[in-house]
Amino acid sequence: MASHFLLSSAARTLSLKAIYKGGEDQAYQTFKRLRWPLTDGEPVCPACGCLDHYNITTRRRFKCAGCGKQFSVTSGTIFASRKLAFTDLCAAVAIFVNAVKGLSALQLGRDLDVSYKTAFVLAHKLREALAAETAGHDLEGEVEIDGAYFGGTVRPENRKEDRKDRRLKANLSDGRRVVIVMRQRKGRTLTFVAKREAEGVKLAEQHVAHGSKVYADEATHWDDLEAKFPDAGRINHSLAYSADGANTNQAESFFARLRRMVAGQHHFVTARYLHQYAAEAAWKEDNRRLPNGEAFSLTIRLAMMSPVSRTWKGYWQR
Repeated sequence: MASHFLLSSAARTLSLKAIYKGGEDQAYQTFKRLRWPLTDGEPVCPACGCLDHYNITTRRRFKCAGCGKQFSVTSGTIFASRKLAFTDLCAAVAIFVNAVKGLSALQLGRDLDVSYKTAFVLAHKLREALAAETAGHDLEGEVEIDGAYFGGTVRPENRKEDRKDRRLKANLSDGRRVVIVMRQRKGRTLTFVAKREAEGVKLAEQHVAHGSKVYADEATHWDDLEAKFPDAGRINHSLAYSADGANTNQAESFFARLRRMVAGQHHFVTARYLHQYAAEAAWKEDNRRLPNGEAFSLTIRLAMMSPVSRTWKGYWQR
């Protein structure tokens, strides 16, 4: 009996042992190859695009022969001004992609022997790079849409007489948000964070091509979808989870991953950064069939294509 792909050796093409055994030079060459794939790792000046350069070997930097500016393999990327060694960065990315249901900053910091602050910012930079892959991406064909609420939990008071009805709107927390997901069948996943699930109708109109078939559940706010997408399909979950092709099973699969990520790994996610955790879960859901070596290379490639983060650079220095 054939084993599932994720249980086979074909899914394990990279290990931490191989990263540290290769050493700093090999990790550095990995970054060069993924930063400049068209020139097989040969540096290209990020300022003027010139291929001619001088090597400053003592500092692992280059000087452009055209404009005279110095640059490194991480200049102008999300890893600019890095402090970690390249082996540690490679190890961090490998640990990150192997944690298919998320990774806490505390655990990442312990694995790399760095502070919580360093691990926290590094993980968020990787999430920002993953989210950039689907920026401006639209969906078509068969698309499932759904929403789920996260955060905003109000703890009950100790004494019974002090407790409030947490079901009432007046007693809800301001930190409660809904993650709206749109998944194209055999395609990509887009995520958004809003205050109300009904906002998903407008988002679907903006990001789903006209003429697509959109599937949703029987929540009343999705009724407006039928005006935008006449061929919309609805499924009543109180009667069935799937009927005649109408279902939101792939959207629910995404939420299963995200809930396990939030509840099992991070325990608490603020509304301010919920969109990055949702983007991470979406990327891992879309690439769940990739061998971990390919997922590793793709993540570093996306980080090398992402500009300096204006959110996370100097985060702890405000």
